[in-house]
Amino acid sequence: MNKRDIPNLISIIRIIMVIPIAFCLWNQNYLTALILFLVGGLSDGLDGFLARRYHWETKLGVILDPMGDKLMMLTAYLLLGWYELLPFWLVALVIGRDLIIVIGTLLYRRLIGEAKLKPLFISKLNTAVQIGLVLLVMLSQVININSLITDSFIWIVTVTTLLSGYAYINEWGRRSWRILKGKEDN
Repeated sequence: MNKRDIPNLISIIRIIMVIPIAFCLWNQNYLTALILFLVGGLSDGLDGFLARRYHWETKLGVILDPMGDKLMMLTAYLLLGWYELLPFWLVALVIGRDLIIVIGTLLYRRLIGEAKLKPLFISKLNTAVQIGLVLLVMLSQVININSLITDSFIWIVTVTTLLSGYAYINEWGRRSWRILKGKEDN
């Protein structure tokens, strides 16, 4: 292993961490789940920083990093929804948005070619507030937090999830249209 592999190793560890996070959430051990989820979130920032700062980006990292993020988020949203700490409709919305993006990416690759779109700002914001909501909900199971704060975060996640989903559909649709019309290179 060389230094270039460090970001991928961090991503792999984050993927493995999904198992104890799920176990803790399933057993309603919210403090441990909170700590593990926070460590996982920080590791996401660290692997991205290292990859960009030292130019250690790899094709494998492009797959592992978002896979780790999505597995952590999917696990947390599903289990927090299972225990009715998050509304079912929000869990469905968050998962639905991700499914639309995955299906859109696959269709784009199949019909147009390699998808060379960078994450949009609204998507990064959406990810941040989704993570924040998970942390807040777990923290609210450890200490008393005013439900108005949690409810506000739920609505912020709702809005950013809808805006992010729309932004991706709009961006990919416009880009696909321009490529198919011959006005832009893929």
